[in-house]
Amino acid sequence: MKLEQNIKIAVDAIVFGYADNHLSVLLIKQKFGELKNQWALVGGFVKDNETLNDAVNRELKEEAGIKVNYLEQLFTFGDNIDRDPRFRVISVAYFALVNSTKLVLTADTDAEDAKWFPIKELPTLAFDHKDILNTALLRLQNKLTYQPIGFDLLPKEFLFSDLENLYCTILEKEIDRRNFRKKILSFGIIEETDNFSPKKSGRPAKLFRFNKLKYNKLAKDGFLFDINFA
Repeated sequence: MKLEQNIKIAVDAIVFGYADNHLSVLLIKQKFGELKNQWALVGGFVKDNETLNDAVNRELKEEAGIKVNYLEQLFTFGDNIDRDPRFRVISVAYFALVNSTKLVLTADTDAEDAKWFPIKELPTLAFDHKDILNTALLRLQNKLTYQPIGFDLLPKEFLFSDLENLYCTILEKEIDRRNFRKKILSFGIIEETDNFSPKKSGRPAKLFRFNKLKYNKLAKDGFLFDINFA
């Protein structure tokens, strides 16, 4: 049987950032084509000679000028055969978590602009990128309830209340803060530093940092991290 196939493979990156108690996502403005000036996720076509991971990292560098540490494959989108108005495209989506305050965005190649948008204040997105973003947000919310992955969104040293507020923001629920603190500290995956918050009002509070080695060992051995809500 003769096979007729003309399908292109793309990658898209949902990059989440966090600052001032707001969860944001990185978007780029299209520079060319039918969707010129529309906002979209970072992404593009996979070259014949590169892996999917290489492709998504290349697109992040080319379109936004950034490199990320945490990158996880999310889902493959292709059931909607008209998801791209140009031709049939299947997209392999990845999501990343970054400290957005430490990144300098630089739009290049086919991106006119690169910008952080609060999740609650998104523009109309090109293609089916709103569906992709919603899928990534649901994955992030689900993972936080059993695997503490939010540390990539925080500064190297942070207040414990910053970690609590991060979880409340992403999960869109108030957590049981006493239970949360007890559970996090019992795992030993964060440790208290000798440094204090630079905030001048109120009693100075100690800063914490993430113990990645301890976390990696626990993750390898397997551990349960369930969250109680208020």
